Amino acid sequence: MGFFDGYDVATSGMSAQRTRINIVSANIANAQTTHTADGGPYKKQDVVFEEVLMHKSNKANNDDSFDEDSAKDINDAKLRGVGVKSIVQNDADPIMRYEPAHPDANEEGYVAYPNINPVIEMVNLIEAQRSYEANIASFNTHKSIDTKTLDILKG
Repeated sequence: MGFFDGYDVATSGMSAQRTRINIVSANIANAQTTHTADGGPYKKQDVVFEEVLMHKSNKANNDDSFDEDSAKDINDAKLRGVGVKSIVQNDADPIMRYEPAHPDANEEGYVAYPNINPVIEMVNLIEAQRSYEANIASFNTHKSIDTKTLDILKG
């Protein structure tokens, strides 16, 4: 494991969760948007994460011997983080409310609202925030360990 590998993993998690926080915030902000540039109500978005290969550890790259066990070690020695695979649009049917005076009402007087539950979105926002904070704690722990190691090596 390299000196900066722990930092790389933590920052990949922070970056992914920041994207999730932005998307969930947009969902909350547009929970009542009945008309978009595409026409129709806002469509809820969700973030899809994926495991990403960051780089192989030095141990796996510098090993000159090759056998079945070392091949397994090379596969296990890859540094993995998290990334955003895609942002998908939820195709749930809109919620129809009878509001004949609304400018976006159809000919029967119904307005199509986004199918977004603000309570669920707030839970998603809190979960993303806690995950972001956990990555910060991991980053800071790694930093503290590195600082103490350097102090030991100096003294």
